[in-house]
Amino acid sequence: MDIDNKVSFPDLLGLSETDPEFVALFKQFAFQEVPKDLPFSLDERRYYLATLAVLVGSQGLEAYKEILPVALDNGVKAVEVKELLYQAIAYLGLSRVYAFFAPTNTIFTNQGISLPLASQRNTKNQTRLEAGEEAQIAIFGEQMKGFATKGESDVRHINKWLVDNCFGDYYTRSSLDYAERELLTFCYLYSQGGCEPQLKGHIAANLRLGNDKTLLIAVISACIPYIGYPRTLNALSCINEVVNAQQ
Repeated sequence: MDIDNKVSFPDLLGLSETDPEFVALFKQFAFQEVPKDLPFSLDERRYYLATLAVLVGSQGLEAYKEILPVALDNGVKAVEVKELLYQAIAYLGLSRVYAFFAPTNTIFTNQGISLPLASQRNTKNQTRLEAGEEAQIAIFGEQMKGFATKGESDVRHINKWLVDNCFGDYYTRSSLDYAERELLTFCYLYSQGGCEPQLKGHIAANLRLGNDKTLLIAVISACIPYIGYPRTLNALSCINEVVNAQQ
């Protein structure tokens, strides 16, 4: 993975002039040491998708605006970025994703990408519940069958929404497969913090879909410069707990 010289430091506050020592330290670590020392193979496309998802999850809007053009130049497609944002709504809520849409559209327009992009929807209102259940079963297993009708009566509606909205509206869309979408979900959850129970469930789903322990550790390692050590170490603890429980 070669990211050195592809990402410049965001200089929104003139830090190159006021804090040149910090800029030099960050650039050396994030763009030289991390990719050089990473003991795993992580292709640039997944590196940039994971980084964008982590920046959305941690509300790193200014860094996102810096990284997005580079991601588009290195294997990430515009439609994949839009799918990343759409799916993030289910895990972060509109309140935390809304601010990312306008800058994304501006960057797309500046790069000559016409909007709106082609629709990726594969369901209709009449089929989204059934399609969502099929997606859940494919990702988590047969135990998800009938999930929309399970639970106490006062919370059953939330289970239904998880099926028809979270999975039926988003996971069934084109351009990203289930494994790629689960990797993004992993990034949303660990980067926002405080979601360890859900994070463990989606770590198990990632493993089931072929996103093994090595890949998950590669992702959190590569994103340390943007997310920091505490949430990274929390994610690592969750990974180890899930993997050990499966042995």
